[in-house]
Amino acid sequence: MFKPVNNKVDFSKQELEILEFWKKNDIYKKSVDERPSDNEYVFYDGPPFATGLPHFGHMVPGTIKDAIPRYQTMKGKRVERRFGWDCHGLPVESLVQKELNISGHKAIVDYGVGNFNEKCRDSVLRYTSEWKQAITRMGRWVDFDNGYRTMDKDFMESIWWVFKTLYDKGLIY
Repeated sequence: MFKPVNNKVDFSKQELEILEFWKKNDIYKKSVDERPSDNEYVFYDGPPFATGLPHFGHMVPGTIKDAIPRYQTMKGKRVERRFGWDCHGLPVESLVQKELNISGHKAIVDYGVGNFNEKCRDSVLRYTSEWKQAITRMGRWVDFDNGYRTMDKDFMESIWWVFKTLYDKGLIY
């Protein structure tokens, strides 16, 4: 009834062959381009903090975040998946203060706010290649080329616009 299964299958090798096939044939891009733009499914993937290397706590949610867009793609939806980097907040600032061996507002002002901001920018971009490698290796389909970073001015302006719109509607209290 069933064909015998080879019990000596090298699954790691198969995975690498599949990843290479996807890359060589640009399968992710085709999965987007071959579906009509008027049949879109939008999936907002909350970005990870980019201040460290990926770990198991990132991989499990990443798998779930990949399953939903793939399912919608299989249903014929056009699903673009821009990868994002969360570059703001205390994790970045704390990491940089620790690296510079400084602490607090006065120390940052003495160091130079512009210099400190530049160190923060450098810090969040430090591990991008490792993240790309890990995300790709786990077979996740995302668009790194058109990704976003929360430190980009366009992104920040869009957040301020949303906040102002909500404020004007009386939804911020």
